Amino acid sequence: MDLREAIDDVRRKRKTLIVYSDDATDIADEFESKNVTVQYRRLRGVGPDEFLVIRDEDGFEGAIGLTALREFLTPPVLVPWSDEFDPSSFRDLVALLDRTLFTSFDKRQMLAASREFEDRAWRVGDGTIHVGFQSLSAFRDQTEVYRHLANETDLDIHIYGRADWGPPRIPNTTFHAETSGEIGAVWFIVYDGGGDDRQKCALVAEERGEGRYFGFWTYDISTVDDLRVHLEERYG
Repeated sequence: MDLREAIDDVRRKRKTLIVYSDDATDIADEFESKNVTVQYRRLRGVGPDEFLVIRDEDGFEGAIGLTALREFLTPPVLVPWSDEFDPSSFRDLVALLDRTLFTSFDKRQMLAASREFEDRAWRVGDGTIHVGFQSLSAFRDQTEVYRHLANETDLDIHIYGRADWGPPRIPNTTFHAETSGEIGAVWFIVYDGGGDDRQKCALVAEERGEGRYFGFWTYDISTVDDLRVHLEERYG
């Protein structure tokens, strides 16, 4: 399963988001651009405790408050080891939206989602992480983030991108410079969990339009393993 095939597989599995609020809300509009069915239920007296329920073909998956959801839609972008970085509420929502296709994420939302997975790898401190930035020049602004990860953990880091820039040497980091194919079109992070299946995670998104991304994230063990095997077998 290559990167684009993984996106197509998720696209076939639609989820339902049910918004419970006592007044009109723009949250449903935000999610209409995702591969989900959005329903609205008026719940009088719920006030600031309005919430969202997520269901899939197997039934109820979970619920989250709309306040946390709004923060997700305009997230801060912080490095994992920052004193301000608190992934807890963001991670809860990301877990609920596991394998939900998004069709209109911008770079800010993509970076925030990426930071959650980088934080996971940072906290475990071991294992292998594969990261695709589309072009190696796009990695330039993230050089110090990954230098810190390399120097402060035992992670084996692999960076992928079009061969349009010569990155500096970073310990425990292998650069995969490609000239064509999926690497130039897809932004991804695949972390093998450092030996702990509970820590496995992946994000895969194809750029479709300037700065707009179409893809998904997941904690599904088999999906993460399939993506890792594809990258290792195809790119070494």
